[in-house]
Amino acid sequence: MDSWNGKIVVVTGGSSGLGRAIATAFAARKARVVIAARDRQKLDQTARDLAQKGFDVTGIEADVTRQESVDALVAGAIERFGRLDVLVNNAGRSARGAVLDTTPEDFEELLKLNLIGVVRCTRAAAPHLLARRGHLVNIGSLAGKSATRYMGAYPASKFALSAYTAQLRLELEPRGLHVLLVCPGPIARDEPRREPLARSGDSSDLPDAANKPGAGVKLNLLRPEYLAERIVRACERRQPEIVVPGRARLLVALAALWPRLGDWVLRRVTG
Repeated sequence: MDSWNGKIVVVTGGSSGLGRAIATAFAARKARVVIAARDRQKLDQTARDLAQKGFDVTGIEADVTRQESVDALVAGAIERFGRLDVLVNNAGRSARGAVLDTTPEDFEELLKLNLIGVVRCTRAAAPHLLARRGHLVNIGSLAGKSATRYMGAYPASKFALSAYTAQLRLELEPRGLHVLLVCPGPIARDEPRREPLARSGDSSDLPDAANKPGAGVKLNLLRPEYLAERIVRACERRQPEIVVPGRARLLVALAALWPRLGDWVLRRVTG
């Protein structure tokens, strides 16, 4: 617990869902946490809620798709605390749509958030993280390990994030930075989605299962609090990757070794 005492943690997309759970998990260990999000009202409410629990949490409004906003976020954290120990790139968005209905503009929009937003935040924070031999956590997805149907541009954006994270790990871990890729299955929500899923084409043509969590993947929903605890422990151990549930690794390996068999299994385990 004391290993996080006084450490400075920035969590993008930190006002709700998994981001809020990650912020809470670090703050419960006496870290000083900055949560960032675009919705000022929700951001302030979350910061107040966590402060009432005795946690040291600050909210900074930020849009990870805008460089000036990202620069202001990192500068604000450094100005207030003088250093940065952990960056959690959690801000992102899922999508639904048949692949041929997904336009180049749809891909561009999702890549701008799910990949380029991470690149912006990482580059802005990296000098400070390297100086502290800190931690960089990128929230990916099982869809970034094995693509499935009817998720529009989402798998491509998360596959790209997986590759970017591998590059960071190979280049920066020898310099002392811990890089963690988190690839979870569908995550449970305690409140309605604040932002609708990105959609392409006529979503009414999609199977009903496509509109379920994980586009109908037959996995139990993950509790965000459980995943947040896994992430904190992985940082303590400086693990390179979390894939949850662990048995999904078997499908990833199967698809890589025998693509046709992997495709057959994927069709069976999705709606």
